[in-house]
Amino acid sequence: MPKRKIKKQKNKETQKLTSIQEMITSAEANLKSAKELLLEILGKEAKRVGLKKEAKKLKVLEEGKIIEGIFDGRNMIGPDDRIYPIPANYASKSKLVEGDVLKLTIAPDGSFIFKQIGPCDRKKLIGKVVKESEGNYKVLASGKSYKVLLASVTYFKAEEGDEVTIVVPKEKESTWAAIENLIKKTKESVLSSAEAEEELEEIG
Repeated sequence: MPKRKIKKQKNKETQKLTSIQEMITSAEANLKSAKELLLEILGKEAKRVGLKKEAKKLKVLEEGKIIEGIFDGRNMIGPDDRIYPIPANYASKSKLVEGDVLKLTIAPDGSFIFKQIGPCDRKKLIGKVVKESEGNYKVLASGKSYKVLLASVTYFKAEEGDEVTIVVPKEKESTWAAIENLIKKTKESVLSSAEAEEELEEIG
């Protein structure tokens, strides 16, 4: 067989091997991403089930006019497994954390009045604000990402790349975090928790 044909054949084989290696690398990366996504979904479901179990231990009083529940990061889960929406302004101002025990009072006019009655143990972390393509915000801290309410980001005037202090449960893993303070990278003054609360009150 002529040398040119042998060389061409070797080149084709090399190209095939390279293509195969690239496909294997891509498949491994896709498999890793799929596993991470599956673990994330299973983890969220396990947390949700855990919060529901905790909520079932709580009370419903005065013929359903007073309901205790567990904060899941956005809403309150009641003993009856019902989801009670919590105003984002209240959750942000109160710095509610996953696992906090709340009391909902349903007023005669149908208004929902929430009160924190059993805060869980907390710890503080410093992280960086990240904006996702969908427009949602997260905070990366201690090698983990935490969801944060858009209302908190807005009230603290946080921007992507800013450092913030967040509050999370001390003993339990959580998906959500509460923003406590903003640490600007620029020379602007730090927007304190008190200043943010003033803005919350003005907005209502």
